Amino acid sequence: MRRRWKILIGVLVALAILLAVNTIILNQQTKPAGVTVSGGRILDLTGGAVQVVEQGPTVAGVARRDSASPPPIVLLHCFGCSLHWWDRMVPLLAKRHRVIRIDLLGFGGSEKPKSGYSMEDQARLVALALGRLNAQGAVVVGHSIGFDVATALASESSELVDRLVDIDDAPDPSFGDLPFLARLTFTPVIGQALRRIAPDFAIKDGYESAFAPGYDLGDFSDQAIDDFRAMTYTSYDRSPADSDDYGNELPLDQRVRSAAVPLLVIFGQEDQLYDDPAAAAQAYGDVPGARITIISGAGHSPNVEKPEETSRLILEFAAEAGGAGAGRPGHGR
Repeated sequence: MRRRWKILIGVLVALAILLAVNTIILNQQTKPAGVTVSGGRILDLTGGAVQVVEQGPTVAGVARRDSASPPPIVLLHCFGCSLHWWDRMVPLLAKRHRVIRIDLLGFGGSEKPKSGYSMEDQARLVALALGRLNAQGAVVVGHSIGFDVATALASESSELVDRLVDIDDAPDPSFGDLPFLARLTFTPVIGQALRRIAPDFAIKDGYESAFAPGYDLGDFSDQAIDDFRAMTYTSYDRSPADSDDYGNELPLDQRVRSAAVPLLVIFGQEDQLYDDPAAAAQAYGDVPGARITIISGAGHSPNVEKPEETSRLILEFAAEAGGAGAGRPGHGR
């Protein structure tokens, strides 16, 4: 009996050591930037290297667009995602608009450093990228955490943003929460262990909450798995924590109101991450002139689930930018 206890204690000690080593390794892991999409390129910026890709009409070397020309559209993806989450919308948006997609720091093809994941830090990198690309007066579209970054961008670099589009991002964390298993992955030691052993089918199941119930991801599940594997544990852990801090410090609706930028809010009616998606969307009703649209049959990612309808809403909103938007709050500041 005593020998069995010694064996058990030895196994537990060895397991504890392995978990501790795994935690240290994953917490210190970093990854360099690398191109993951045709036409993509890496911009080495102060604070990190990010992947960008442009499509549609462009005017190289022109910092300020003509008031009669369509504004650029900048697309910022969700947490655990990449610029590929816009693949189905880009052909529709890029017919007339210059479309710029950016992998946020820690995701997709961008660098994964040990720090720099606050919404303000991310927004500064986006601002530097847009400056490098000579893009101003853009319609900036943020999906989920991407809208946190878009809001910080509008607050700190107003000349870059003509108007904002929010896709399924509530003003603050009080409107919903992640499923239990997803929350468990952010628990110290346990989270790192789960990340190390997660099989593809478990990752796919975890992403299902980002869509409407019963939505068939099809081949897109491979992209979701790739995006999960691309992250480091630090970028996986710090990004949502810093997003929550940003919304708790001052809700996004108040931040947008202060930025005085025209706002379009798009939510999926069947968003599983919020207790009441319609209420989360309507929480932006205090922003002057905000337009709020609920897309039937979509979950947290209408840019993937309903790309045609989502694109149409954004194009209609973008058509009022520039010269047509003169005199609107936030235009031409």
